[in-house]
Amino acid sequence: MNSKEIREKYLAFFKARHHSVIPSASLIPENDSTLLFVNSGMFPLVPYLLGAKHPAGNCLVNSQKSFRSEDIDEVGDNRHNTFFEMLGNWSLGSDSVLESDVYWKGEQLNWWYEFLIDELKLDPKRLYQTVYIGSEDGTIPHDTESIEIMLQLFAKYGLDVDQAPDFGSEGPVEDLELGKSKYHIFAYRNKNWWQRGDAVGELGGPDSETFYDTGKIHDEKFGKYCHPNCDCGRFIEIGNSVFMQYQKTASGWQELKNKNVDFGGGLERLCMVTQEKANIFQTDLFNEAILKIEELSGKKYEEDNKSFEIIADHLKAATFIMGDEKGIAPSNTDQGYIVRRLIRRALRFAKVIGITAEDWTKNLAQIYINFYQEIYPELKKNQAFVIEQLSKEEKKFITTLEKGEKEFTKYLMVGVGGKSVFDGEKILPGEVIFNLYASFGYPIEMIEEIAKEKGLSLDVAGYEDKMIEHKNLSRTASAGKFKGGLADHSEETTKLHTASHLLLAALRQILGPEVSQRGSNITAERLRFDFPYSSKMTEEQIKQVEDLVNEAIDKKLPVHCEEMSLDKAREIGATGVFDSKYGDQVKVYFIGHEGDYFSKEICGGPHVENTAELHHFKIIKEESSSSGIRRIRASLD
Repeated sequence: MNSKEIREKYLAFFKARHHSVIPSASLIPENDSTLLFVNSGMFPLVPYLLGAKHPAGNCLVNSQKSFRSEDIDEVGDNRHNTFFEMLGNWSLGSDSVLESDVYWKGEQLNWWYEFLIDELKLDPKRLYQTVYIGSEDGTIPHDTESIEIMLQLFAKYGLDVDQAPDFGSEGPVEDLELGKSKYHIFAYRNKNWWQRGDAVGELGGPDSETFYDTGKIHDEKFGKYCHPNCDCGRFIEIGNSVFMQYQKTASGWQELKNKNVDFGGGLERLCMVTQEKANIFQTDLFNEAILKIEELSGKKYEEDNKSFEIIADHLKAATFIMGDEKGIAPSNTDQGYIVRRLIRRALRFAKVIGITAEDWTKNLAQIYINFYQEIYPELKKNQAFVIEQLSKEEKKFITTLEKGEKEFTKYLMVGVGGKSVFDGEKILPGEVIFNLYASFGYPIEMIEEIAKEKGLSLDVAGYEDKMIEHKNLSRTASAGKFKGGLADHSEETTKLHTASHLLLAALRQILGPEVSQRGSNITAERLRFDFPYSSKMTEEQIKQVEDLVNEAIDKKLPVHCEEMSLDKAREIGATGVFDSKYGDQVKVYFIGHEGDYFSKEICGGPHVENTAELHHFKIIKEESSSSGIRRIRASLD
């Protein structure tokens, strides 16, 4: 069964069970500046999981394009991708009783196993399920409901199974012999609890993951006993049913009356187990690309599977990001930086396996475009752009390598007479290795190769220390950059950020207090502000909002900040972005005079001290961003 058949079967299966098939969203988040890429099927549906009504109804199914940059370094282990398709189905607002259009745990788990066993013909003896063990403080109970459902399900398919002891006490998991074990249900705590964030109002709940036993022999370096969440690679997760059952309140987690089912299963992994392959790169999703890499390199996949997998995965991901409806070109910032990193890492590993042809990356891109063009026609539409960008990036990388070689030589030899910078120690310092890698994009594998030729050893520990330091700084910078959608903390960006507070307050006055921020993106030149509203704003409404903001500017209102508890902030009527991850203490920015504040908003970004600094506010455009979401673009003169 090929990938197209599996995808179509899944969509048809749930369509027959009163689900509406919805299209994949763009890989580039529409209304959230805190995330570079859509990383799950659930992400585009967050507003509806939080209570908004979806135009297609309460039961939905799709295959969502997804990308996870955090998995870049994991690629090469036979089961991780950066780009993948997430098959998903949802029930929005279940009250635990199967009605005409909502469902809960029993329906979800039964349907999922029907699909796996009856449709995909997987052997039930190789399926394992994990469930939630319950919270440490006992406030959220063990998910016995899912356990009972799973026991009945396994019995339905002819398996006499038991629940294993809650994992953590080791238990008799040594009995997990392929196809013979009675233990097919395991309970965990952290692994089987899902929540969006820590803020009051966030949703959470137990999840139940499905694993497939590949038959791989357990390696005891990962522990004496094997189990579904073991890192040895024997078990591979193929699906996760999240039951959004609780909401966080000031006093803790409270059970919801209307609950959500959120399921996600990776198409790549389902193809792997259905097609009985040892890893995802042997499936039809990658087969043609792997053959092309073999042709280009003159090597076989088995000779260096890691290099092959990185090349195949990274160029596929880059093709999808550049070929997206909002196609992103390689650059040194934001999403473009990730695209550049993917392409250059693929080029690095291409050199490792001996690919010397020029302008070869377009060959793999064309394979992916042809393979997916019926499902994702935007790839074919943007084909010329993808090919052009790959060609440019290949040429730039060659230049980068040349610069790196010159810099490497400078590090090796200095001064007249060829005096070595290492004073005969023959060790390349970790800082030098890191600078070659980070500043010049010089592949670490090539640094090792040249160092060996020069009779040098590498200060690997020093390099790793610098790399950890760099990653920590990058992580901090990234978190700061995308919090609130600010491009930077420059003077002009700060002014526009403050203006966005005035804009929200004015919108609430003119359109109604239900208006909230659904995303923003602010640079030194302009602000972009998204908010939920059911219709296009009239010219009169736009002018009224603009006038209100300029009145607040002309009044030279003071801006000050107070730190308080989240409960206090809500009590005084402060507004806040609907999906921000607030802590226990928050900063509230007040604009105006005590007793007559124009704006009170929870925020952690930079602000001016007085609205007089903003001069004059102008709305450039008001438009639709997506269904039920309006977007304003504005600037300051």
